[in-house]
Amino acid sequence: MRRRVNLDQVASGPIRPAALAALVEALKAGGGDPSRTYHEALDARERLEIARSQIAEILGARSREVVFTSGRAESVATVIAGAGLPQVASVVEHSSIREGVARVGGVLIGADHMGRIDPAELTGVEGVALVHLQWANHEVGTRQLVDETVGLARERGALVHLDASLGAGHEPLSFRDLDVDFMTIEATAFGGPPGVGALLIRRGLRIDPLLVGGDQERARRAGLENVAGAAAMAAALAEAAEELRSEPERERQLTDALSEAALCQPDVSLLGDDVHRAPQLICLAVDGIEPQAVVLTLDRAGIATHSGNSCSSESLEPSPVLEAMGVDAHRSLRLSVGWSSGLDDVERFGSAFGSSLESLRALRN
Repeated sequence: MRRRVNLDQVASGPIRPAALAALVEALKAGGGDPSRTYHEALDARERLEIARSQIAEILGARSREVVFTSGRAESVATVIAGAGLPQVASVVEHSSIREGVARVGGVLIGADHMGRIDPAELTGVEGVALVHLQWANHEVGTRQLVDETVGLARERGALVHLDASLGAGHEPLSFRDLDVDFMTIEATAFGGPPGVGALLIRRGLRIDPLLVGGDQERARRAGLENVAGAAAMAAALAEAAEELRSEPERERQLTDALSEAALCQPDVSLLGDDVHRAPQLICLAVDGIEPQAVVLTLDRAGIATHSGNSCSSESLEPSPVLEAMGVDAHRSLRLSVGWSSGLDDVERFGSAFGSSLESLRALRN
């Protein structure tokens, strides 16, 4: 059977070998509760704290600043609900932020045709005390002006939450140097297992926990910790960190090649900023053809891609991000690569994409 090609690795890709080994080892260890004092529990506690220290060191944070969660959605909800402050975010943020901020009565501001926010507009909202900001846009890849936005927020005395899900494991990041108060990462973004992530909370900053009923994670997140997931996440991030000197360039070469293969087809264009973008992601506009037809045709050719709202699966809803950019929100194709991607994946896509569009246009005509 021919190997399938995953070009939706921003959502979820194959687990790294080191992460899988750490996951299996932790599961085989006996599954003790890290909050207890018997042998298996102490082993689990040690495994959990080693993972916490590894992640903190790689991300330029203190170990005590790392709180394990079930992923980006929980981390974001923790910040939004726990901060209890007037909040502002952009409509191009991930839906967990966008909808969460709207739910607590926060302010949503727009973005330009590249999917980039204006830092002055974010910090210009009266009375804002917490600013949400993404490292790069999750649908089109456009980098946000992080340094400028953080600087303006600091001048106004506002806290900053950085969604670094698209950056961690792909580019060098330092929680300390970025000077933010909260930072969200998710394991699947860099080859870790699903169902685990981390929220970094600046030392000395206290927020109400989202999950209550226990003193786990230093009373910042109740519930039995996912020790195996945390160990695997740390192993994946450590392996990714070893590759950071070459990985951004390699991923950029792959997405540039995907872009070149796609743009040679008629009525296909690139969305977002192709210069200042995350290296692992591009988004295409495909005129005149329903996007799900393209996704399904590519799937039959053994290639996984995504279209539309990055957080919806079968709803066929238009993308709020693309709507905010002022482009066609109904006909997009997002392609993303990861640690397991190679030039053979690009070649497979280039061959299948052209024939897919040709057959679909023939049916339409």
